[in-house]
Amino acid sequence: MDKTLQGYVNCDIKDSIATIEFYHPSHNSLPSNLLKSLSDTILACGQDENVILIVLKSSGERTFCAGASFDELVSIENAESGKVFFLGFASVINAIRTCGKLVIGRVQGKAVGGGVGLASACDYCMASKWASVKLSELAVGIGPFVIGPAVERKVGLSAYSQMAINATEWMPASWAKEKGLFNEVFDTVEQLDEYLKHFLDITVKMNPEALSGLKKIFWEGTEQWEELLDKRAQMSGEMVLSKHSKETIGGFLKK
Repeated sequence: MDKTLQGYVNCDIKDSIATIEFYHPSHNSLPSNLLKSLSDTILACGQDENVILIVLKSSGERTFCAGASFDELVSIENAESGKVFFLGFASVINAIRTCGKLVIGRVQGKAVGGGVGLASACDYCMASKWASVKLSELAVGIGPFVIGPAVERKVGLSAYSQMAINATEWMPASWAKEKGLFNEVFDTVEQLDEYLKHFLDITVKMNPEALSGLKKIFWEGTEQWEELLDKRAQMSGEMVLSKHSKETIGGFLKK
């Protein structure tokens, strides 16, 4: 079966909390169909009057998200289709930004590239100590252009630059917490889930209007992101066609 067609996005709504879980057999990487499903589901939960909080998580224990699907990246043949692919990440980030509900991230394991972008877009993010982060885009011939505004907004320009340039180095979860990407880091996934439940039980009882008001304040100054991320997607879509990118991504797939 075509790997780009595998995986799922599930949504479970219980006690005013929408838990959105995604999965892909290739370390929870994200092909176009899953990106669209993620953005659509987040926006739908934002419109659901029964939902107060949204939790974003992935399946499995070892990897939160490996970022873009290499199988799909290597098959891109023109700048237009390349832009469309990267717009998938833009759409998820913008969905989190505009959905009107606080999005709580649960990062149980490593996050790479677009996975770091997802964690950065969350309004509050919890992780295990196994959740190392890396922006690997430069190492495969492109750059973290689309997710860059979300990452920079959360960790600052200096830390974003460090990750973007030092593209082969894993940064530990403790570093990510120090820089503001993670709000809480726990020794085990079990502790992470226990605290997440405790946090949700308390927060979901808060005034929904106050929570929505905070959401608007947190994202002030990002109103131009639809246009900005569109431009960034075009940059990535053109760059992924370079000989360097094609050869590098192809090499990763052969390993």
